[in-house]
Amino acid sequence: MRKGIHPENYRMVAFKDMSNGDVFLTKSTADTKETLDVEGVDYPLIKLEISRTSHPFYTGKSKLIDAAGRIDKFKNKYAKFKK
Repeated sequence: MRKGIHPENYRMVAFKDMSNGDVFLTKSTADTKETLDVEGVDYPLIKLEISRTSHPFYTGKSKLIDAAGRIDKFKNKYAKFKK
């Protein structure tokens, strides 16, 4: 591999899933100003909207979306423009 192209500032970072509060630690070079105390140690904090603990593909739980109701509302709303 080429030398000098990889970052040198790998450190332990806390990633927090904001949808369920799950926290996991891993090495990263991501820059952040927030910190989180995990078991008495302060780690830089990266907030996530979704992670492996809340994603429907990994959890097997999917959210029911009322697509049919939204489509009917749309059709009714714009039916007056139909010629």
